[in-house]
Amino acid sequence: MNIAFLFPGQGAQYPGIGRDLHAASAAVRETYEAANDALGYDLTALSFDDPEQQINLTRYTQPVLLTHSIACLRALEEAGCTVQPIAAAGHSLGEYSALVAAGTLDFADALRLVSRRGELMGELGRGKMLSVELEEPQAQALASRHHCALAAVNMPRQCVIGGIEADLDAAEADLKQAYPDSRCTRLNTEGAFHTYYMIAAAQEFRTDLAQATFQPGRLKVMSNFSGHAHDDNNAAPAAALFLQLFNPVRWHANLLATQELGADTYIEFGGGLGDGDADAKRPNLAGIVKQTFRRASPRP
Repeated sequence: MNIAFLFPGQGAQYPGIGRDLHAASAAVRETYEAANDALGYDLTALSFDDPEQQINLTRYTQPVLLTHSIACLRALEEAGCTVQPIAAAGHSLGEYSALVAAGTLDFADALRLVSRRGELMGELGRGKMLSVELEEPQAQALASRHHCALAAVNMPRQCVIGGIEADLDAAEADLKQAYPDSRCTRLNTEGAFHTYYMIAAAQEFRTDLAQATFQPGRLKVMSNFSGHAHDDNNAAPAAALFLQLFNPVRWHANLLATQELGADTYIEFGGGLGDGDADAKRPNLAGIVKQTFRRASPRP
């Protein structure tokens, strides 16, 4: 069995996230205490109770999800599971969780980075995002016709484009006329993440990345920017994370790259989709993984 760890990005958060694990695990409680110390505010209260309705603000969503992802991983370790993965990958924000899991980035450093990243993305970013059922060349052409940009390639026929709302409105109308059978969904984000609308945020964030320490990791971590594993050079992750902010997330390529390394089993940590409490949640990335490998033999 060759295992790859997966970590979700924004959109995986929900009210009360982490409360169940916190009550059951000493390792999780220590993880949340460390997060509170690193951030200088009570992330535990924000995650569990959210008295000021802040969990969906990008500056808070990102540390909330990173903490929950690492808490899930540490709960598994505390339970005595000695799984040794060969690779890790994370979608957008989740790439930071993957780097922590690999030992490339310290948890406290990662928290400070994603807190600053979320702050800059919320303050300096513009626009919104639209998920479209198109192949990459079609999605790229649609975006380009309307001053938008490709933001993610999640599956062969599931991409995301970003732009200001008026341009996305025009792109959506064009899509419905040109591809009447293709569905599209407007995403609830604070900006057109992973497009040129994030260049100002990336320029500011470069200073923070330069101050962080990246170490050789225990396993390969996929780069959203390149679609492949990060180089072994310690400077490579910082450069790739800078570029990640205003370039498309190559998630489909990331999954294929883990398969090329030999991964045949995937474990996802953090977040959750669906209504109800934590027990009712389903994994965020499982559907994409299953679609990606639906014709693989054997299937992971």
